[in-house]
Amino acid sequence: MSKTPISKAGWQAIRDELEQLLDVERPRVVDEVTFAAAQGDRSENAEYIYGKKRLREIDRRWKYLSKRMESVEVVDMLPDQLDEIRFGATAKLVNGPKSMTLTIVGEDEIDPALGRVSLKSPLAKALLGRKKGETVEVSTPRGVVTWTVEDVTYS
Repeated sequence: MSKTPISKAGWQAIRDELEQLLDVERPRVVDEVTFAAAQGDRSENAEYIYGKKRLREIDRRWKYLSKRMESVEVVDMLPDQLDEIRFGATAKLVNGPKSMTLTIVGEDEIDPALGRVSLKSPLAKALLGRKKGETVEVSTPRGVVTWTVEDVTYS
């Protein structure tokens, strides 16, 4: 099974969330559940019931993030050709008066509001390997759209 690429910042975000869950959230909720359990009848104790539910959510998220960290590979180096769109590239695209800037990232780092698109998205797939000045046609629900690569940068 091949590993999913992720940036160093994306990997760090997963690690930070894991640490937050294990070092802060879970101990706090365990203390709350322990206190609620000491109050008596657990079957009608909302704090106890909610706390146990929250612990299950934390444990589920912890297991997911742990498995996710095992299935990703940090891509922390620049490609040989900096003018070519690869993982981690930020590309400025133009189509007449319209323009957009996007960064190709791993699945765990997607944020459309910041222009971060998945390596597996149709747009990213169409852009991979393209260089400044090249055009690319992308199929969208509204039809085929042609974009010209105006700039490619790596940070």
